[in-house]
Amino acid sequence: MDAIQQKSVQNKIDQLANKKVYVHLETTNGAYASHFDENAYNVGAFIRNAEVSYQHGKIVSTGGSYRVGLKLDLGWVYAEGLTDYEIDNKDRLLMAGHDREGRLMVALEISETPFSHGADPDE
Repeated sequence: MDAIQQKSVQNKIDQLANKKVYVHLETTNGAYASHFDENAYNVGAFIRNAEVSYQHGKIVSTGGSYRVGLKLDLGWVYAEGLTDYEIDNKDRLLMAGHDREGRLMVALEISETPFSHGADPDE
């Protein structure tokens, strides 16, 4: 993954608008929080292969990271804290936010084909 290039990400978001796409979204502080502070809350969210069609999407800088929002017919999907991205060999838009130590904190991925269900060496 490379540091987010806002224009490149916006172009890919625009290409995928008004199509049936699959979204992977997760947030976590995982064991990071409780491992270093036993009083910290461990939080996370995970959704994979949510089939959506968004009217439009937007990436905006939040000062050091980015927020991506996808406008659905009846609401929004968004992720904040994104720092890195790639468009992989399957033409999927993969975005992630990492903390200062490189640990995953948030991921938002958009694909025209479903993501695998398990360990896939090409995933």
